[in-house]
Amino acid sequence: MRWPKDPKHRKPGLVYRIMRVLARSVTMIWFREVDIVDNENIPTEGGVVYIAWHPSGLIDPMLMVATLPGKLSIIAKDSLFKIPILGRIIRAAGALPIIRPTDVSSDDSELKKHNANQLSSVSQAVANGGQLIIFPEGTTHSESDIKSARTGAARIMQMALEQCDEEGLAPPTLIPIGLHYSDAHTFRERAAVIVERPMLLPELPDKGEDEEVRRQWVRDVTTDIESELKRASHASESWNNRRLVWRARSIVHAERSRVAKEKLTKPTYAQSVLGARRMRAGWEFLAKNEPQTTEEIENRARLHFKKLDKLGLHPLDIDVKPAKLTSRQYFKNLAMWIWSASWMLGIVTWGAVIGNIPPYYANRQLVNLAKRRGLDNEVVGTLKVYSSFVLFPLWWIIVSIGVVLLLLGSDSPVRELLASHWLLIYLTKIPVVLAGLILLVCWPLSGRAHLVLHANATRTWRAIKRWKRWKDDGIDWDGLHLEQISIAQTLVTLGDGLVLPGDPEWKTPPTGTDDSEIVSYR
Repeated sequence: MRWPKDPKHRKPGLVYRIMRVLARSVTMIWFREVDIVDNENIPTEGGVVYIAWHPSGLIDPMLMVATLPGKLSIIAKDSLFKIPILGRIIRAAGALPIIRPTDVSSDDSELKKHNANQLSSVSQAVANGGQLIIFPEGTTHSESDIKSARTGAARIMQMALEQCDEEGLAPPTLIPIGLHYSDAHTFRERAAVIVERPMLLPELPDKGEDEEVRRQWVRDVTTDIESELKRASHASESWNNRRLVWRARSIVHAERSRVAKEKLTKPTYAQSVLGARRMRAGWEFLAKNEPQTTEEIENRARLHFKKLDKLGLHPLDIDVKPAKLTSRQYFKNLAMWIWSASWMLGIVTWGAVIGNIPPYYANRQLVNLAKRRGLDNEVVGTLKVYSSFVLFPLWWIIVSIGVVLLLLGSDSPVRELLASHWLLIYLTKIPVVLAGLILLVCWPLSGRAHLVLHANATRTWRAIKRWKRWKDDGIDWDGLHLEQISIAQTLVTLGDGLVLPGDPEWKTPPTGTDDSEIVSYR
């Protein structure tokens, strides 16, 4: 992807840029697709406080650092800075430590004084044009809904706005971020970062106002923050409901392609997120206004998808099934699979194996150890990603030194063998440092090439398996197809009768208002 450019007034320093390069490299290796949407919502002046839900541990801030322009500072719990290596990494990446009241006794006056000073310095940085990431829930979690927001973000905004007013600076902006993953803790999945429109805050009370009035402002803004996070993250009562929305979005997309007589193509993940947002908004609106209709279609959809699950099928398997199966389709995918596999068995994979398999298995052992200790999936996924920052570069340095000594060492038998050939002798004349630098670049590049080939091989292998599955006459393909089309047509008809997010007539919800409250009949 093309990363957003840093604005001139927010150019980060060298150390941060180096850390961001690493974050972007790991991000592009970990995810096969990363999208950033509506980054034009980022203001050109004044500080920015980004708020987001926190479903995936340290993967969340890594993704935001990789995709959002300028230097970002992150408030993180103090205990993370005490972890060897990780503490240094997150501090260099712009993280700021804070001790949470839940981490110590509530009567600790020194703690309160420390955090008051910390909030003051953070708000001053925001007032001076800095950018800050805050996860208002205060903790990472694996739930499908938003936890209660804490008041920290609102308090920082209050102090930063007051400081800007006193010093005549451009006021800061509070921007919700939607973080969306197909599966954040699984290798080569997809991610999208949606920059929502800035929040409109209530009028700031004067500093001379009664303290209760000022606290009420913080509570009101915190309530709006919680609502905005629910809207930005497509919050739902359960993961089953979220999966239902995404599957419904999938068959609606296929139905619209059929009606338009277009070839069914896979949308980008950002487009899928928008489709899910439209589906969620319309569904919740109809659930309030036409409960009987929505209950009927929901029961049909759940029953249909349950049948697919029992058969090990995906809705896409039904939608892309051709009317007539031909051997040409099968052999085309088989040829592509053989081509990808052949290259993988060649020099590309040997470079990838030497340069990446040892740190990969070391990483895997760390993950298995974390799982045996009963750590949450978010912690395991975070460990899997962040240990890569250390293990892979360290191994690339070690193996580069080893290969250089093997090829160019004065007492190396391999060097003598190369020197005996009239052409290969030129390899022995390469400077040792240059050879090491070339190898350092080759290991990650061969790994990336291997990932591309592996993706092609995996995609074509799945197509081969799908083709073989289509040949199974024991499955009522016609019945499944008719039912899926019927459900999709019903959803399309309902959706076409509503004004949904993304439509020309759509009105942006006021701050603190969910999309479903703005949906209307046409």
